[in-house]
Amino acid sequence: MPAITLPDGSVRSFDGPVTGTTVAEAIGPGLAKAALAMEVDGRLCDIRQSIDRDAALRFITRKDPEALELIRHDAAHVLAEAVQDLFPGTQVTIGPSIENGFYYDFYRAEPFTPEDFAAIEAKMREIVARAEPFAREVWPRAEAIRFFEDRGESFKAELIRDLPESEEISIYRQGRWLDLCRGPHLRTTKDVGTAFKLMKVAGAYWRGDHRNPMLTRVYGTAWRDQKELDAHLHQLEEAEKRDHRRIGREMGLFHFQEEAVGQVFWHHKGWRIYTVLQDYMRRMQTRHGYQEVRTPQLVDRALWEASGHWDKYRHHMFIATVEDEDKTLALKPMNCPCHVQIFRHGLRSYRELPLRMAEFGACHRYEPSGALHGLMRVRGFTQDDAHIFCTENQIADETVRFVQMLHDVYKDLGFEHVRVKFADRPEQRAGSEEVWDKAETALKEACAVAGVEYEHNPGEGAFYGPKLEFVLRDAIGRDWQCGTLQVDLVLPERLDASYVAEDSAKHRPVMLHRAILGSFERFLGILIEQHAGRFPLWLAPVQVVVASIVSDAAPYAQEVAEALRAKGLVAEADVRNDKINAKVREHSLARVPVILVVGRREAEEKTVAMRRLGSQDQTNLTLAEAATLLAAEATPPDLREAPLRENV
Repeated sequence: MPAITLPDGSVRSFDGPVTGTTVAEAIGPGLAKAALAMEVDGRLCDIRQSIDRDAALRFITRKDPEALELIRHDAAHVLAEAVQDLFPGTQVTIGPSIENGFYYDFYRAEPFTPEDFAAIEAKMREIVARAEPFAREVWPRAEAIRFFEDRGESFKAELIRDLPESEEISIYRQGRWLDLCRGPHLRTTKDVGTAFKLMKVAGAYWRGDHRNPMLTRVYGTAWRDQKELDAHLHQLEEAEKRDHRRIGREMGLFHFQEEAVGQVFWHHKGWRIYTVLQDYMRRMQTRHGYQEVRTPQLVDRALWEASGHWDKYRHHMFIATVEDEDKTLALKPMNCPCHVQIFRHGLRSYRELPLRMAEFGACHRYEPSGALHGLMRVRGFTQDDAHIFCTENQIADETVRFVQMLHDVYKDLGFEHVRVKFADRPEQRAGSEEVWDKAETALKEACAVAGVEYEHNPGEGAFYGPKLEFVLRDAIGRDWQCGTLQVDLVLPERLDASYVAEDSAKHRPVMLHRAILGSFERFLGILIEQHAGRFPLWLAPVQVVVASIVSDAAPYAQEVAEALRAKGLVAEADVRNDKINAKVREHSLARVPVILVVGRREAEEKTVAMRRLGSQDQTNLTLAEAATLLAAEATPPDLREAPLRENV
């Protein structure tokens, strides 16, 4: 008699094995209609699966986040059936759900194109409307291999052969069509709904190996309802408009070229944004007690072997050899081991702790060319990296201090919504279980002291310790993981870092790894897209353009620009013999925040007509008033007087 415990703590008992469908019907018709799947003792299952033991049961309805992943998984199956109906002879391979959607890889002599999408989507809607049940079957291995081989599905047969002997061969059938799949699935194809859209095609090698056949990957997106789909498509449209690569070209901020794959050529305007942001971060770190250091780019492999990074990150490292010295060096992919070397240089006392060590460290990591994406993913980058060497008793206080600093920075940069994930021990890790227990407990206790609420991100910690991941949301609703705080008890041990404590004995410090921006390059890409290139005045590469209406006003335009530069503003004078409307349009397209228009009258009266980017309004001010106003507005947030800072 299985006893089924529900989320509210109530228990339902049954005479024998029972399906989730039966339990839902016993509770009520509303739940029986809404329940799409179930979670049994924490494991997601088909709702028709039988439960033959005492278990904790939670039903999955369309509003639950798990339902969205199931919808996308099932949409991939519906896509595959539609393709094989329309294009006989096409082989199916694999089709998982992914973030925001799904894909399926097909083998066909003639690759699919976006022109095929309309017919495929129409067929998918037919399959959804048929409401075919997803039925799970377990087949003997040999029978499954023979079945797919007889159908000419060589890729599926290969997948089955490569499965462990101990694994069940589960087949999911939807009407006449079936596929190899572990599941789980929704009840019927109708539960997928019609809020889906095919998005693009791409090439993909079978099993990611270039020696294998090339497949056609069809990507789609799927949502719970049309409203969610429309919101996602709108977000994609906005993201395309805000694409930092396009804006970077239009504003002349940076470029990439083949002679330095994955590395940025910063132009003058882009480098100004970079340095202003870096100067801001330097001031914030100094205010919070960090000591800035600089460590070498090329470091002997012996240090990376000792730290454990050689085993974990060797495939991401750029290697250099020194033949006459018989040495192997690596361009540093991270700064951590080098900071330990500075800590170890000389005898350290407990009185020096916490020691906060920061570096704008230039790092290099090999990323496959196909993974590179503008500023978002590069091979050469700079981190706002820091490491805090402290005692175990200081972890909580340092967490409080760091979280406050992080929120101040994000707020200054225009990000109000930040959530936190707690990533615990990964499968591949260094250090004993006891060490990991201690590190995870310490970080959780620090979160409690700092008032940090977090969601669990299982198995995603660093190989040396658990971490907090700070995820910020941008102007169009996308999430970006940038900041991190990691508790490390492993690296100080491996690299023999110690300090002399009050008992005159040597102890290992705790090492807190932390970053706020992460990579400057990636964060600047996020900032460009956040503001669509329309930066706040303090970050704008050109803050003010003074545009003359007539040639007689050109000397005054130059005078105004010089007066603004004297106040610390980045100002340019446009005295070309063009019409003022053309000048305003050009500088607006270049996303200059402020345009000051001057003509004969302004020159005589020592005034300016001020126009803000995106506004048709014009404000008349004296030159002195405009210079004072704009200088105050262009002051970085951390340097402003408190009343002005609060009103930003």
